[in-house]
Amino acid sequence: MSEFWLYFKLGLEHVLDWQAYDHILFLIVLVACHTFHGAKRVIWLVTLFTLGHTLSLFLSVYGIVSVNTKWVEFLIAASIFITAVFNIVTAKKMENKKDITLLYVTSLFFGVIHGLGFSTYFKVISAGTESKFLPLLEFALGIEAAQLIVVIIVLILAFIFQGLFGVSRRDWILVVSSIVIGVILPILIENYLAL
Repeated sequence: MSEFWLYFKLGLEHVLDWQAYDHILFLIVLVACHTFHGAKRVIWLVTLFTLGHTLSLFLSVYGIVSVNTKWVEFLIAASIFITAVFNIVTAKKMENKKDITLLYVTSLFFGVIHGLGFSTYFKVISAGTESKFLPLLEFALGIEAAQLIVVIIVLILAFIFQGLFGVSRRDWILVVSSIVIGVILPILIENYLAL
């Protein structure tokens, strides 16, 4: 049981680490267009992201996939930037089935990219274990729990600003996405120059 908590806690800390805030930024822009009314969709988006994250960790840990970390860091920043820009471009539109399907696929794909960014560290921390499968699942559960914490916080803030202060949905999406772009753009440029 202590090993479960070790990997579960590592998953929590991986997402909630303020020094590695790229994960949080991605979740913020992923959820910015949603409210508690669309909670089911949001949970699917986050779960698909976790599945993609876990899949890439699995492929990396078992030596099926090997990637250049500089490219992964660039792609992580790019995924955040692209999602924020998508939010800005579609801020006026109401969700439709076509858009949500695109978001599901994108969320899964971006989860794969983000998981590759953590694969080297996960290989190191799981090096002494016989089987990597259980630690991967425990880690994934920690990631999912942490992501749901971030999602709930973003949805509460959306409710406060939109419901109590009367900020329009469009303005909420534009402001949140623009702030994230302001944070991620220098990182994206820095990672691009490091390639």
